[in-house]
Amino acid sequence: MVGIIDYDAGNVKSVMKAVEKLGAKPVLTSDPVVLDKCTSLILPGVGSFGKAMENLKKSGLDEYIKKASAEGKLFLGICLGMQMLFDKSYEDGEWNGLELIPGSVVRFGKQNDENWNSELKIPHMGWNRLIKNRQDNIGNGIDEGRFAYFVHSYYAVPKDWNDVVYYADYSVKVPGVVRKDNIIGMQFHPEKSSDTGMRLLTNFLKEGENIVD
Repeated sequence: MVGIIDYDAGNVKSVMKAVEKLGAKPVLTSDPVVLDKCTSLILPGVGSFGKAMENLKKSGLDEYIKKASAEGKLFLGICLGMQMLFDKSYEDGEWNGLELIPGSVVRFGKQNDENWNSELKIPHMGWNRLIKNRQDNIGNGIDEGRFAYFVHSYYAVPKDWNDVVYYADYSVKVPGVVRKDNIIGMQFHPEKSSDTGMRLLTNFLKEGENIVD
């Protein structure tokens, strides 16, 4: 069973449909007792970083996520859910994240990168090519140069680039898939990224022993 964390800030329907399509059983819940019974957890997310973290803290899910992750539960953050894995974000202020992957989240633009190409649009929206940074089982079956669908104005800046499995080029290197031990993040929406995204989700579900591929 795959636990989809319900914190009133996630685009959950498309994620649940994708998990079901791949043969796994998703459950949408904010109940730690139910989440404990799941072999893996997914934190989806759309919206603003500060509001999303506020929602997690109100329900105590932030501490639950940290505890479950420390105990080795396989965990996937998607889009905003990936950004919340990092130490902090500078979206409309400064907000502490879940602190599961060292680094911060900043806005695209000249203020954060002197080489920024001002002709590029913000948000980073549409299909972009994934470039492999290192080998990891989450990328099994993904050929170099496959495309994923991105929609975001902020991007992660990891302290350790070895935590990045795939990145995209958008004037800066944009981490697309990150991983630190059992903690995985995908900046793009895998459920909207055609065969590439479904392959990545398949690899995640297989690792969590949710499906047999």
